[in-house]
Formats: sequence, structure tokens, C-alpha cells
Amino acid sequence: MPIPDYQALMLPVLRLAAEGEKRVSDVESRIADQFQLSEEERNELLPSGKQRIIHNRIHWAKFYLSKAALISLPSRGRFVATEAGRALLDKKPDRINIGVLMEIPSFREFYRPDNSSPAETKVEAREGEIEGDLSQTPEEQIDAAHKKLVSALRADLLERMAKNSPSFFEQTIVDLLVAMGYGGSHKDAARQLGHTGDGGVDGVVNEDRLGLDRVYVQAKRYNQGITIGRPDVQAFVGSLVGLGATKGVFVTTSTFSAQAREFAKHLPQRVVLIDGQSFADLMIEHGVGVRTNRTIEFKRIDEDFFTEEE
Repeated sequence: MPIPDYQALMLPVLRLAAEGEKRVSDVESRIADQFQLSEEERNELLPSGKQRIIHNRIHWAKFYLSKAALISLPSRGRFVATEAGRALLDKKPDRINIGVLMEIPSFREFYRPDNSSPAETKVEAREGEIEGDLSQTPEEQIDAAHKKLVSALRADLLERMAKNSPSFFEQTIVDLLVAMGYGGSHKDAARQLGHTGDGGVDGVVNEDRLGLDRVYVQAKRYNQGITIGRPDVQAFVGSLVGLGATKGVFVTTSTFSAQAREFAKHLPQRVVLIDGQSFADLMIEHGVGVRTNRTIEFKRIDEDFFTEEE
């Protein structure tokens, strides 16, 4: 069973809150049991990697219920059903979602768009026309939007790379390796990489600034749809053997076949295959060919600030 969205958790959270004061940690395992979540689903993290999805969604369900005055927050980290919440449960609803909460004036005042009147928002709620994917929490919507932006940027990077020359691609690899900490200084790296055809490799960079070990590089700027197979990787490995090398990086703007990847896994040499998607992701991660357009900072309540000592 997939992890329920935060709206599906509102009714279970309210029912548990009606038993008495609860904390999210008190109800999390009971809700996970109710929805028969596997151990993997219970521990699945948000894209940020900082919080478990089920924990995050219970928090948002609790937050929206509090804005509808169905639960109160008597002390730090605790919540309990209000009289209004118990009255709603007495009606035995089969679900509680944003549409149900929008019938409550206090929640409607909180939730409505800034430029719409209460009457307009109530009509939108009745007609099911509330904007946004209501199966996702605000954090999940932000993560999804970020994922779309990164995907579009990745595609744009590969498209730009395809329009430039092979030497530009090799130079970009230099920039990336230096940004990742390889090759010593940029000048040293640039001098070593880019001599195509030297021993069957496109270049070599120092793994560290002292040059104690070397990484040999093969660069193939291919159009999308062209797959690099095992023979190409095998030829690169042959070059490594001939040079007495133990480490190699094969970088392409296209993709590797499953056979090529499987072959690379079982070699005495350490050979890393970087396809177009991974190459673009590394460029984004290390700031090569991209620049920061806008930084958005999100803040949370500092619970310690609002805790009074008795």
C-alpha cells in the first residue's frame, strides 16, 4: 500500500487526538499499522533526506486540523481534539480533507488565496477547483517543482553540449574534474586533458594535487539516442591495461548499454561510466556551466524559543 497523503491522514489523526493528548511520535506507528505500511515505506525519506515522509505528512495533517480549530496545541509538540473536533467525529465522517475543512470559516480565512474573497473561495472549494495538487504537502509541492526545474536544466545542458564541438566537451570535463577536486590546479588539468588519441585515451588527470595517482579519461560526445556498448568500454579498458593504469572515467553525453555497465562492474580496474544524465547532474551539483538564479530560504518555528521554563 502506498504511503497515504496528508489528507487521508486527517481523519485518523483526529480520531487519535480524541483519545487524549498525543504527540506525532505517539501516533505514527499506529497510523502506519492502520495503513499496513511496510518497513521500507515507514522509513522512506523526503527528497531532502531530512525527514521521513509519513512523519512529515502527519505533521501537515495536524497543522491543517489545528487551523480548522479541530485540534488544539496545549503544549510543545502535543495536540488534542477540541470540542469542535469531537463534534465532527460524532457525525461519523468517512473522510476529512481540504474540501471539508473549507466549510469551517476559520480555516477558510487561513487557506483562501490572498486576492479572493471568502465567498469566492467557498465556491471554489465546493466545486473542487482549489488550485494545486492537494495530495502533496506544501513541502512536497516545492520538492516536485524543484525536480521539474532540475530536469529541464539537465536537458538544456545536454542540448547545449551537443551544439558545441568535441573539444568544448573535453574542456567542460576539465572544468568539472577540477571543480570536483581532481587534477590539481585548473592549468595543470587543462594541460593534461584533451590530447585525443594518446594511447587510446583522451587524457589523464592527477587524482590528487601531489600526482600520487592518475585517472585516465575517455570522452565521447554523442547525440541522444546513440548508446555506447560493451565493445567501446572494452577498448577503453584495453588502453588502460596497455598504459598500466588502474583507474578510468568514461564520460559521454549519451547513454551506456546494460551490457556495458555490467562489464564495467567486474573489472580488476576501477572504471566509472558517466552518462549524459549523470554528467549534467554533476555539472549542476558542482556549478559548472550554471549559475544560481535565485535562492529561497524557508524558515520554521523555533520551538525552543517559545518554551517557557517553569
